[in-house]
Amino acid sequence: MSQPLGLRLYALVMRVLAPLAPVWLQRRAAKGKEEPARLPERFGHSTRERPAGGLVWLHGASVGESLMLLQIVRRLGEEREDLSFLITTGTATSAALVEKRKGARTQHQYIPLDAPAHAERFLDHWRPDLAVFAESEIWPNLIQEAAGRGIPLALANARMNAATLDRWARRAPRTAERLFNCFRWIGAADEVTAAGLSGLTGRHIDCAGNLKLDAEAPPVDLDALTAVQAMTAGRPAWLAASTHEGEEEIALAAHARLLDEHKDALLILAPRHPERRDAVIRAIRESGLSHAVRSRGEEPSAATAVYLADTLGELGLFFRAAPVSLIAGSLAEGIGGHNPVEAAQCGSALIAGPHAASFADLYAQLDAAGGVARVRDAGELALAVSTLLSDDGARRSRVEAASSVVEAARGAMDRTLDALRPLLPARGRAA
Repeated sequence: MSQPLGLRLYALVMRVLAPLAPVWLQRRAAKGKEEPARLPERFGHSTRERPAGGLVWLHGASVGESLMLLQIVRRLGEEREDLSFLITTGTATSAALVEKRKGARTQHQYIPLDAPAHAERFLDHWRPDLAVFAESEIWPNLIQEAAGRGIPLALANARMNAATLDRWARRAPRTAERLFNCFRWIGAADEVTAAGLSGLTGRHIDCAGNLKLDAEAPPVDLDALTAVQAMTAGRPAWLAASTHEGEEEIALAAHARLLDEHKDALLILAPRHPERRDAVIRAIRESGLSHAVRSRGEEPSAATAVYLADTLGELGLFFRAAPVSLIAGSLAEGIGGHNPVEAAQCGSALIAGPHAASFADLYAQLDAAGGVARVRDAGELALAVSTLLSDDGARRSRVEAASSVVEAARGAMDRTLDALRPLLPARGRAA
């Protein structure tokens, strides 16, 4: 069967653009978005040896997907001591997180750019026995090259909105059919994705549920938690978690209003990407609020208004230390919101903005149960934080409602593992 025109054109474009990639990557490295020493990985090169035996390759875009994939690795690793794992990601932040939390049988590499030569080089080296892609990470050349080599592929936690699915159906139905049918199993995170991909592939697609709702409570160092709790002791503290550009300004404006009522309130500000610290510090200074920066070893004094938590992998500390948390990515359009599950698990009352399409099903349940306060701007955010900090009963009610919703939504991980097990290599496979 001939390859659809869309896939042939895509491969041609990627070949033409490949010579420009080094300049593009160097510019990204200059902005802190790439690790200069690891740029060869973006071309499919690796300095790490492929381990002997069965190898499962898992790929996710960024931090949220990395945490999800680490759970899959942990569960499969407990069942199969003969397996090794490779996790690929596309951002420096997610790379640092995987390096920090991965086990002894897991390696990390940056995903190669999706030019045919890079895909071939990557697969020649790693020779995975199973490839698991996460959510909407569709890399046509890598996927087709892996499928052509007989490598089983799975798409876990597949998530696409109705508009994206409609574009596939209207503009490139043959391309979509060929590409998505490279996956031997697809587990949709929601019914919209399951129905859309069923139509595109011509086969039934399971709605396995959202894996991110099965997230475990983030790990925490007890000594570090004690230290953070001591910093916030006796103060009305709240957390703005995983903020993006434009959201820090809203949180800072809200905090300035909050200080009119709660003179000793402390905002713990945790940007999604710690490498943005300089820009965030400028925003804090422009707001006129005093601050301390965690990465510099500074601790907030009684007079400090903002504690910049610009470190990686420590949200578990701050969700536990702050009785109220804004789940950011939801105040600015085009991001889709971030996962509220970890905050709920840690007992922090949830606040979110109106733009949380990435977790629309969960937020609909939280809204219905009274498990989240929704806000649109700095004024509403200040009021919600003030209410929850002042009213212990209201705060406990939010926390209990959110916990019940999150617990009821779990189960996707077990369904996903049940589907992946038949695709794993036989025990004792030689490399």
